[in-house]
Amino acid sequence: MAVVLIGALLIVAGVVYMAGAALWRGRLSDPAPARAAPDRSTPNLATPGPTLEPRRRGVGFLGLSQNWPGLLMMAVGFILLLSVVVL
Repeated sequence: MAVVLIGALLIVAGVVYMAGAALWRGRLSDPAPARAAPDRSTPNLATPGPTLEPRRRGVGFLGLSQNWPGLLMMAVGFILLLSVVVL
């Protein structure tokens, strides 16, 4: 039973690590600098200009070199879960 719990925890920890690593690498969006004249006030809009969608991030954050600790945790957890099923 302990092997199953450790395996499940390692899989969850690997997923959380990879999600956290992707978020810690940089900003999700690059807000545009304010181009309004200093004497003019900017309107209060319900949805400000920049969104949370990255402009030029690509899928480089999914690379193996950045995510190997999370992938390793998930692989060890998967092996532990499989070892319980096989034995």
